[in-house]
Amino acid sequence: MQVLPGPGPLVDVVVSHLDDSELKAIGFKSVGPGVKLSRKASIYGAEAIELGAGVRIDDFCVLSAGRGGICIGRNVHIAVMTSIIGHGAITIGDFCNLSSRVSLYSSSDDYSGEFMTNPTVPARFTNVDAREVRLGRHVIVGSGSVILPGTTIGDNVAIGALSLVTGPLAADGIYAGTPARLLKTRAKGVYALEQQLLDSE
Repeated sequence: MQVLPGPGPLVDVVVSHLDDSELKAIGFKSVGPGVKLSRKASIYGAEAIELGAGVRIDDFCVLSAGRGGICIGRNVHIAVMTSIIGHGAITIGDFCNLSSRVSLYSSSDDYSGEFMTNPTVPARFTNVDAREVRLGRHVIVGSGSVILPGTTIGDNVAIGALSLVTGPLAADGIYAGTPARLLKTRAKGVYALEQQLLDSE
């Protein structure tokens, strides 16, 4: 941990990311260059988690991979207190941004009362719904939003804060609400900017 000098003790910045050797020791399925993983994040099922180049995962995030694994593309930012959890496969495309306190689930308990719930109960007494969740490139998810199992989100989608995503969202749209609904078309400038960035590397 390194404390950088600042104008006063109340605004000092603490640098607290794992170094390359520490990342390797966790046992991820793969890790690209330039990954910044907070020491305060919690990782479960690392052997099924892939982190692309330039990924940044902030304090108090939880990544818990089940059978389907978690695949995170390049230059993805996962902000403070976000959770990515579930047995189903989770794919987060390049250049995505998950704001603080986003909850992404690829599995869910059965709420009907016909089955028991929670992971402390043997599986034969539960009826867990596990389905793939896929986010395209350039998706931004606003703070406090919840994404449920079986969701596919197209490229260049913006989701407003405190939204509930329960089904597919078509590309190039701005969505918000509970459940999230289309508000308007999103500008497509990110595609040209992405190409400029790739050309400059």
